[in-house]
Amino acid sequence: MATFHFDLVSPEKLAFSGEVDQVDIPGVEGDFGVLAGHAPVVAAIRPGMLTVTAGGTQQKIIVLGGLAEVSEKGLTVLADVATSIEELDRAQFADTIAGMEARLADKEGSELDKAIERLDHFKSIQSQLNTTAMH
Repeated sequence: MATFHFDLVSPEKLAFSGEVDQVDIPGVEGDFGVLAGHAPVVAAIRPGMLTVTAGGTQQKIIVLGGLAEVSEKGLTVLADVATSIEELDRAQFADTIAGMEARLADKEGSELDKAIERLDHFKSIQSQLNTTAMH
């Protein structure tokens, strides 16, 4: 399988840099996979699980929004936050979700819609984490 270069950058660190076979990205418009030779594209990403496949192994990384850019140089993801599953403090993540739920009562209209959508993304990540922990 052909490989391509992938960089995952967050404000805190370079979370990943290397040659990969495939990257699956949680896009705002829907999840999408990138393989070598992918057409150039810039896409917004939503909170979710990014999956990196390289050398027959998969690494899952939680991203909390950002941008993905595919170019002739490869793929670059500029993530607001990027944390590997191993580094994630699951208790703190659960507390974040509880806090988001508690603050829903203070919101209304489109602000409430956005808060519910973001909460749903976080709960989806939590569900994937629970499923991953069972395997």
